[in-house]
Amino acid sequence: MTDHTPLWKKADAVVFLTEWNAFRGLDPSRMKSVLRQPCVIDLRNIYRPDAMRALGFIYHSIGRP
Repeated sequence: MTDHTPLWKKADAVVFLTEWNAFRGLDPSRMKSVLRQPCVIDLRNIYRPDAMRALGFIYHSIGRP
């Protein structure tokens, strides 16, 4: 799998625009460790809101609470 860490480093948020399996398998803990703030905007609903919030993310998705 590609290392996305350099892309996230010091980013204010990650926005998911596709539901490709490559993005479903990312390590949220690793993502959170390098983001400036743990914000995920998931426009394809690939992650469970309750799970992401439990990990400490500010999580926004489309069509779900």
